Amino acid sequence: MALRIDNDYKGEEILLIGLLRGSVIFLSDLVRELKTEATIDFMVVSSYGNELESSRDVKIKKDLEEDISGRNVIIVEDIIDTGHTLKKVLEMLKIRNPKSIKICTLLDKPERREVKIEVDYTGFKIPDEFVVGYGIDFAQKHRDLPYIGIVKKEEE
Repeated sequence: MALRIDNDYKGEEILLIGLLRGSVIFLSDLVRELKTEATIDFMVVSSYGNELESSRDVKIKKDLEEDISGRNVIIVEDIIDTGHTLKKVLEMLKIRNPKSIKICTLLDKPERREVKIEVDYTGFKIPDEFVVGYGIDFAQKHRDLPYIGIVKKEEE
C-alpha cells in the first residue's frame, strides 16, 4: 500500500488525515513505510459509540489543525463499513479546497456499504463481521491486540 501511495505522489507532499481513534496503529505503520514526504493530522469522528452496529449519527469531535487548501490529502481509516462516517468527512473536507482527496483503509466491508464511496487504497476486504484489534475497538477495549479478531455475539 505504501508503495502504491509513493508511486501516486512521486515528488509531491501529502497530508495524511487519521480518523481517530481506530486508525492510529495502522497510520503509524503506514507512515513509517512511506518514502513520500508526509504531514499528519487527525480528526476524531464517531458513529459507533458502544454498539456493534454503526449508527447514522456521525459526530465530529475534533477537527483538523492543518489547512488543507491546495494540498494532497489522504484520509486514513481503520475500517469502512456503511460509508456514512466517511461521506460526512469528505463533505467537510471538499469545501476546504484540497488539491486532491483519496481514501486509504486497512479494512473494507463493501457488502455493508449504504453510501457510494470510492476507496483508493485498501488493505483487506472482509465479510460483514464485527472485528477488533490493531487499533480497532469495541467500547474502548481490545485496541491493543496485535492481530485483528472477530467478535462473536453470545447465543441466548
